[in-house]
Amino acid sequence: MSNVPQELRYTKSHEWVKREDDGTLTVGITDHAQELLGDLVFVEVPDEGSDFTDGDDCAVIESVKAASDVYMPVAGEVVAGNEALAETPEVINQDPYGDGWIFKFKPADAGAIDGLMDADAYIEMVAEEDH
Repeated sequence: MSNVPQELRYTKSHEWVKREDDGTLTVGITDHAQELLGDLVFVEVPDEGSDFTDGDDCAVIESVKAASDVYMPVAGEVVAGNEALAETPEVINQDPYGDGWIFKFKPADAGAIDGLMDADAYIEMVAEEDH
């Protein structure tokens, strides 16, 4: 498994989380997740101002194979959705850790992200799933 940036945090449901300089968190799906889904055809991002608790489904991704929910990694309020994905959902396939981000949010607890998996733990979890 090659594409797992070390500076990000990860969830069991294959979301990545990046801490931004302004204290917000950016969320997307991992390279592994987009490979499993295949070619993406639709993305529904959460509305700005929406509040979610950790584990809530807050976005939907559809591929030619399946539909999948995206889950809130930690509690917080959505501050931006990546509206460009409505027109070009395939950006997630091409650049899952860059332009393929799904939403940004302000966490209710800034330290909550520390409870998520680091890159090594995520790689280990995926390896176990594949066996």
